Amino acid sequence: MNIKILTPEFVVFDGDVKSVLLPGKSGEFHVMKNHAAIVASLKNGKIKLYTDKINEKFAEKFKKENEKESVFSFKIKSGVMEFSNNKGIILAE
Repeated sequence: MNIKILTPEFVVFDGDVKSVLLPGKSGEFHVMKNHAAIVASLKNGKIKLYTDKINEKFAEKFKKENEKESVFSFKIKSGVMEFSNNKGIILAE
């Protein structure tokens, strides 16, 4: 599935991932391949991407969370996400 993470300043990430864990207003939620269409508000926390690797041009913005699994995180203050047809866009600050 393809995920794009955008802030007002720059593109944080654009690429394929296995899944993404998001800090929703009502609690964390995990979006995986073939997830139902969803639009959700995000709160302060970390977006966690589950992927084998991050493209070099995006890598400096992410922290590797877990050495066993390929989990990379990016801190946000708030945002909104939309996901459908295995494509997601996250607008964050």
